[in-house]
Amino acid sequence: MAQDVYIHPTSDVSPRAQVGANTKIWQHCQVRENAVLGQNCILGKGVYIDANVQIGNNVKIQNGVSVYEGVTLEDGVFCGPHCTFTNDLKPRAVNPDGSLKGASDWVITPTLVRIGASIGAHATIVCGVTIGRWAMIGAGSVVTRDVPDYGLVYGNPARLKGFVCPCGEKLTVPQASLDSGSGQVALECPACHMKVILSSSIYAGYLVTKAS
Repeated sequence: MAQDVYIHPTSDVSPRAQVGANTKIWQHCQVRENAVLGQNCILGKGVYIDANVQIGNNVKIQNGVSVYEGVTLEDGVFCGPHCTFTNDLKPRAVNPDGSLKGASDWVITPTLVRIGASIGAHATIVCGVTIGRWAMIGAGSVVTRDVPDYGLVYGNPARLKGFVCPCGEKLTVPQASLDSGSGQVALECPACHMKVILSSSIYAGYLVTKAS
């Protein structure tokens, strides 16, 4: 273990797991073998980190979240309370002959959550998707497809409803950017005035979703 790691006495962390400096693991967590947790992470009560999971630095995982094998969380990801990851697109307990499925009887489908993304409470992430940088997933959503960088999605199934700044505010689009013909759209945060550049094709996809 690295320096200044805190592990609550009720938690079970495999000696084969790698835990970065200043990470805090609170009550009733389990971290399995070959999992990697970066520096300055926080695992809330009842978090389960499966074998071989990769977690970056400065990640916050709130109470009751299970992160299953095949999931990668990059730096700065936020997982809200009781959000759910999956790793099997065809889940069955048994094979067609009725025998209990073993590790060799199914295939892990990976999921990637990019830097700075946030997942709201009770959202479900169906495996096989990539959630883009600084994207935001609304509480209770069911994510079944990729989410673009800065994308704001919510609903069941989750649909693209706009774009958000790293500070969390919804981005706006100046009319001049829409008319520029450059193949890009410049969005601006009304709070911190940061500018974010998206491809026109991504923004056009949002407009189609908005109109439907």
